[in-house]
Amino acid sequence: MNPLVSIITPTHNSAKYIAETIRSVQNQTHHNWEMLIVDDCSKDNSVDIIQNFMEDDHRIHLIQLNKNVGPAKARNQGIEKAEGKFMTFLDADDIWMNDFIQNSIETIQNTGIDFVFSSYKRSNEDLEFIYSDFIVPKKVTYTDILKTNSISCLTAFINIEALGKKTMPEIRKRQDMGLWLKYLKQIPFAYGIQEPKAIYRIRENSLSRNKKGLLKYQWQFYRKVENLNIFQSAYYMLHWMYRGFMKYRN
Repeated sequence: MNPLVSIITPTHNSAKYIAETIRSVQNQTHHNWEMLIVDDCSKDNSVDIIQNFMEDDHRIHLIQLNKNVGPAKARNQGIEKAEGKFMTFLDADDIWMNDFIQNSIETIQNTGIDFVFSSYKRSNEDLEFIYSDFIVPKKVTYTDILKTNSISCLTAFINIEALGKKTMPEIRKRQDMGLWLKYLKQIPFAYGIQEPKAIYRIRENSLSRNKKGLLKYQWQFYRKVENLNIFQSAYYMLHWMYRGFMKYRN
């Protein structure tokens, strides 16, 4: 079995990191993949770097947007063009272990669960592992994700042949969480792989660490995207605040 895997990578001014990200895909033990890189109007030389890789690797495809639309719409452009049996995401500054794709496919085959995700290592911008590994739960349900989004974009792996294509809600933030919840309304749970299979690069200005700045977006997500009532939203917000604090303790 050698299924095609569609990898969706949005990029915006990622020249410093994109080459490492692409190489981590090229180094995969599973070779049948397409990498759909969606450039969201970069002003640096990201496009030049990507095109250099494309000259020697026909599996890499570049989609250039004519205006800056943000990560949700950029990823949705990739989703629309994905032709694989499986769909996965890799941001332009993150890295996969060499067996990430193969391990994800084998886990789906062995468990019968069509949505899997992996633990990952956490580094600073220079790939120094000054943070502890993030070990994911063995399974997460719809309500689990409402409490804390333990599925990172860089390890989500979905059988879209079985579950169909779904797009991210086109909101400014929390769009990945919105996509996971769409699938978790369809299946009982997603399966978590305990062994780290990726490296998440934590940048100093990372919005994911600025929990205070995310509070209003999280609240709006509960109310306007998932249409929860005030009491439900408050309940999940308290869980999210506590678990978000614990997640980023060194």
